[in-house]
Amino acid sequence: MAGIGFELRKLLARDSYTGLLGAYGYAGLASSGPWVVSIGGVLAIGLLAKGAVEPAYRVTQFLVSITWLMACSLILTGPLQLLFARFVADRIYEERRERILPNLLGALQVTTLVSGVLASLLVFPSFDESLSCRALLVANFVVLCDGWVLVVLLSGVKAYKTVAGLFLAAYLVSVGAAAALRPFGLDGLLAGFLLGQAAALFGMLALVVRAFPGEKRVDFDFLDPRLAHYDLAAVGAIFYLGVWADKAVFWLNPSTSAQVVGPLRYSVIYDLPLFFAYLSAIPAMAAFFLRLEADFADRCQSFFESVRAGAPLHQLEEIKRGMVDCVRRGLIEIVKVQGVALVVVFAAGPAMLRAAGISPLYLRLLYIDVAAVSLQVLFLAVLNVLFYLDQRKTALILSAIFAAGNLALTLLTQRLGPGWYGFGFAASALIAWAVGLPILSRKLERLERDTFMLQPLWPEARRASGDGKPILLRQGVRT
Repeated sequence: MAGIGFELRKLLARDSYTGLLGAYGYAGLASSGPWVVSIGGVLAIGLLAKGAVEPAYRVTQFLVSITWLMACSLILTGPLQLLFARFVADRIYEERRERILPNLLGALQVTTLVSGVLASLLVFPSFDESLSCRALLVANFVVLCDGWVLVVLLSGVKAYKTVAGLFLAAYLVSVGAAAALRPFGLDGLLAGFLLGQAAALFGMLALVVRAFPGEKRVDFDFLDPRLAHYDLAAVGAIFYLGVWADKAVFWLNPSTSAQVVGPLRYSVIYDLPLFFAYLSAIPAMAAFFLRLEADFADRCQSFFESVRAGAPLHQLEEIKRGMVDCVRRGLIEIVKVQGVALVVVFAAGPAMLRAAGISPLYLRLLYIDVAAVSLQVLFLAVLNVLFYLDQRKTALILSAIFAAGNLALTLLTQRLGPGWYGFGFAASALIAWAVGLPILSRKLERLERDTFMLQPLWPEARRASGDGKPILLRQGVRT
């Protein structure tokens, strides 16, 4: 999120409640804004279509279809998101920004081709809906996949209000188009959603092209083993599989789900309480994002710049202590903020379920899910700091622990019965966080030692680029 720390520090420098609230709002917008806007847009389409689309089950089919499209598009593009993000970061470090746009076009070409072929092979034979409906499902999937790739570069645009406004405008287009086309049933709702997603896609592409000018050619250097970090691709794949593992288990089990459209299923007993639980985590995510970007990122950059500049050991140790304090304060703030969210949900939970038309029998599951999401936010905090420290193997191991635990423990809780639903997700997040926290503590404690001891004795000064030309690399630690 290059540059956003400066904006957050500028707001905090006002030393007033207005500045503090503005900083938290800005952090919430950057960390959760697009997600909240997208979910809000989908729900708005569903509410507008309710009572206006016949038969009524078409609205449920739309909501479930979009949920599956988002889940599958994230899982498919997860490996490329982190792989491409690191490629872009390295090119910015090398001051070779002109190579970003050609490789972005290459990444979009690969994504469009792979997602289009896979979706066509799965959707057209598996669904009994009209040809136009199946084509719209494929088109929405391709546009979502391309969008996730572009989101990687939006942090480098440094126009966060513009990005948030773009997402808001795109989903207003979705809502308006879906409302106008709702007489056409499921086809109309999917077409309206597609128009909004396409608007967001081309808007993001315009912002990125302006921020990263370059030749309009197609390159695939981001796949070059000499430049790519394929361990990050593995982290992306495993992490997203872990995030959706418990949902998939409930969707694919006939006893906890219902078929809606084609092979797609959803679980009323699990999905809605979990949705409310994720909404409760937005303040905690904003709090940690504020601490991470306004404080930790700056200290992390200062540490490695001091290493390259040959600063004395006592200065490195002082900066490191500041980094440790930032992480500690960030985790404490998550606990505090999420603790307040837990109290609010426990107090307002029955009213929330009544307002949503959900049976009070789901109240216990709502409480469990809120606790589980709180633990997942703590795990994500640890994972984010590890990424800053370039601990890719550790991040991969923790993601694998979370994914395997979420799948295995959710299957176990289904065998144990409804009284155990939700505990698999909560336990897997707790295990991943409990394993990751002491590892992170050791990494930070030995940061200056590992920074020097893990460097090669004779580092290469040059490395071949994707076009075969040598690139002069800066000596010392690369972040």
